[in-house]
Amino acid sequence: MKKFMDEKFLLHSDTAVEIYDSICDLPVIDYHCHLDPAAIANNARFRSITEVWLGGDHYKWRLMRHNGVPESHITGDAPDHEKFVAFCATMETAIGNPVYHWAHLELKKYFGYEGDITAANAAEIYALCNSKIEKEDFNVHSLLKACRVEWLATTDDPADDLEFHRQIKDDNAPGVPKVLPTFRPGGALEIEKPTYPEYLKRLGVAANRNITDWDSLRAALENRLDFFHNMGCCISDHSLEPPVFVAGATDSDANEAIKKALFGATLSEREINAYKTRLMSWLGGEYHKRDWVMQVHMVVQRNNNTRMLKLLGPDTGFDCMSDRSFSLALAQMLDDMEQRDALPRTVLYALNPSADDMLATMIGNFAGRGIRGRMQWGSAWWFNDNMPGMKKHLITLANHGLVSTFIGMLTDSRSFLSYPRHEYFRRIISQQIGEWVENGEFPRDMARLQKIAGNLAYYNVKNYFSGV
Repeated sequence: MKKFMDEKFLLHSDTAVEIYDSICDLPVIDYHCHLDPAAIANNARFRSITEVWLGGDHYKWRLMRHNGVPESHITGDAPDHEKFVAFCATMETAIGNPVYHWAHLELKKYFGYEGDITAANAAEIYALCNSKIEKEDFNVHSLLKACRVEWLATTDDPADDLEFHRQIKDDNAPGVPKVLPTFRPGGALEIEKPTYPEYLKRLGVAANRNITDWDSLRAALENRLDFFHNMGCCISDHSLEPPVFVAGATDSDANEAIKKALFGATLSEREINAYKTRLMSWLGGEYHKRDWVMQVHMVVQRNNNTRMLKLLGPDTGFDCMSDRSFSLALAQMLDDMEQRDALPRTVLYALNPSADDMLATMIGNFAGRGIRGRMQWGSAWWFNDNMPGMKKHLITLANHGLVSTFIGMLTDSRSFLSYPRHEYFRRIISQQIGEWVENGEFPRDMARLQKIAGNLAYYNVKNYFSGV
């Protein structure tokens, strides 16, 4: 029997161990996360392990709800110690869940705790962690340095002034990673929402323009694109739920939709989708012009629990996979950009694993142009970033293309303790490569194997974003 989460955790052969040993200390590039740039700029500290470990982490919150923990001890006003005990009690029964593995990796990495997380051990763990948190050198910068984070990209609204990104850049603190903004124009795309007119006012203030039609919207967005670009941005992000495409949609369609929305009129489904088609088409060209990477996240069904949305707001653990079909619209959207030589390097994500084979083959439709890994099926996302999900992702990529060109792991997290997820991923790729070798499916050429693993862990993503 193997030891519990020892040095050979998830590594089941000498080949896998040797591969992992060659990549475990490589730097980390986190090209998509939701970390707070203000906390990085101000080198934030934490009052307790509960704040830094459970605050904002809806992965952990969902498990606690499954375990019958009252909301007062999850997102409510219960004392930190009681929340921590409730989480530890949940962990002791979370067999097979990735959060169980991540939590133990996090405690080991940042606090040196190698025991089992249980309610009985909660007081000991709480005291140990807080004794380290109380020290002056336990802060956001030290956490990022501990995992060798080279650079990370936050997720930012086009109307944001990026004040904290500027502060991080100006401070240039030794060992602190670069922090890049990501351009996420969801507010401008979501014309069907009642918040759309107010959002255009906010965007207009940021761009110093009065947005009243299609031309003024594009001018405002172009202003913000240039601003973000000058601040180091090279990535956009879109949540399309799902993507839509209206053949023959025109600038006039977009113009009329904007005017109706600003007037307070109800738009038809075609009017909404035609507007989104034109805006995505235009934005893709702007990204391509600036040599940015476009990310597209699809088929997530958000905020399903209305009662809890009213209580807690969005992004609090009440989202799920969507089963909508979207392959045709996605292909049409990408093809529209490709026909105009306006398709940027693109990373596609889908929350429902039923779309895995589709996405793995979709990227092959638009690969090429002499760019290695031009189109990417992005890291196993959200409910899929578990051990079987990551393995399936690697195997599916290998089946339909070249897994060796994949740009690898990201955290997609709001927690500064999430970086051991990269260790988890590196162990999984080492084991999968080792398994192919041990099964006689690939030669045991260690130099070649270590190069493939190193590319998956670090070098592919570094080269993909070569301008950073």
